[in-house]
Amino acid sequence: QVHLVESGGGLVQAGGSLSLSCEASGITVSDYRMAWFRAAPSKERVFVASISSNNNIFYEDFIEGRVTISRDSAKNTVYLRMRNLKPEDTADYYCAAGRTTYWDLRRAAKYEYWGQGTQVTVSP
Repeated sequence: QVHLVESGGGLVQAGGSLSLSCEASGITVSDYRMAWFRAAPSKERVFVASISSNNNIFYEDFIEGRVTISRDSAKNTVYLRMRNLKPEDTADYYCAAGRTTYWDLRRAAKYEYWGQGTQVTVSP
């Protein structure tokens, strides 16, 4: 059984930083495209970043330069380090895993496994 467990969310002031973790069990993160999505209140999930099995990394334009996605294969964990956070970054952040092509990396429906999400709140 596959589990993705996110952690690291919380309340932070604008301009601050947070580091999210996604620990996987039941799959090997280096075998999948691992991605982070986020869903603001009453909004659909949108793509934030991904790292492929061959280490190709992509960021969505709205957040590029403020986040870093990385993978620790020994810990079977994926990270999203966020900095210079803005109130509009407030959302639930989800980890996802899928055998997803480059063309589908932004499509939530193309990911097979999801975590339960971790909440990030950025105060003004």
